[in-house]
Amino acid sequence: MARTTPPSTGCPDGQLGLDLLDPDFGATALHRVTPARLDTWHACPRRYRMLHVDRPAPARGGAFAHTTLGAVVHLALRSLARLPAHRRTPAEAAALVGRHWSDEGFADRAQAARYRDRAGDWLAAAAEGPAGRAEPVAVERWVSAPAGGLLVEGRIDRLDDDGAGGLTVVDFKTGRRVPSAADARDSRQLALYAVAAGHVFRRPCRRVELHHVPSGTVAGWEHDDASLDAHVASAEAAVAAAAGATAELAGGADPGSAFPVRTGAHCGTCPVRRHCPEGRAAVPEPRPWDLLVP
Repeated sequence: MARTTPPSTGCPDGQLGLDLLDPDFGATALHRVTPARLDTWHACPRRYRMLHVDRPAPARGGAFAHTTLGAVVHLALRSLARLPAHRRTPAEAAALVGRHWSDEGFADRAQAARYRDRAGDWLAAAAEGPAGRAEPVAVERWVSAPAGGLLVEGRIDRLDDDGAGGLTVVDFKTGRRVPSAADARDSRQLALYAVAAGHVFRRPCRRVELHHVPSGTVAGWEHDDASLDAHVASAEAAVAAAAGATAELAGGADPGSAFPVRTGAHCGTCPVRRHCPEGRAAVPEPRPWDLLVP
């Protein structure tokens, strides 16, 4: 796939998510990036600066119950995939939730217990679907591979065989919103993981899927070279913008000018909300348990 390489920004070495690798590493210098950090830049440049540029980084806010629930479900699914096939039963799957459970962020023990039971039901159902029946190619696999002018890195929830010699990137979701095929199509994270996985495993990787664990919904999309190229180009543009802002800051630019705030619904759960007056004014802060699946 032909892709252009962004020009060097002069970004100082060691900026998290934007390390410029030694030009001797390959034909061109590569910016090391993770999709999660690119998403942070897209959501709000100020948040990006606080989390990935400022040192020391400012203190973060407390835990939310929905993120705790999501982490527990991911850990349980990982443990399920690592069991021998004959042990991936609904009962075993449900028990894995208890093994990884945390009450952090919940209103009280009673609420936490209700969601622990619900998550157990989700895992029991997952054991009877692809997550339990299909043998994964990889689970929680860290990948690092070139994509255009980038070195894409990150941890993929799951890689499955697509049945035609290729790979499918799977990302598990536990939020309120049930994903659609358009969400899978538009996910830059999944597209970058597909490019990286194809490089690492030397197999075609075009299909990406969002698995909504609470509802059992699977939203998928089949990429082609053009759509993957478009996602890589978008990522390169984001990297160039973030690296340029970092270079401006290093040169003495005003932080607010180089990294402007971008307010929206995301401000409610921003981990550095306490340090952002505009974000606090834009959206009320939800209680730690308000964003749980109803």
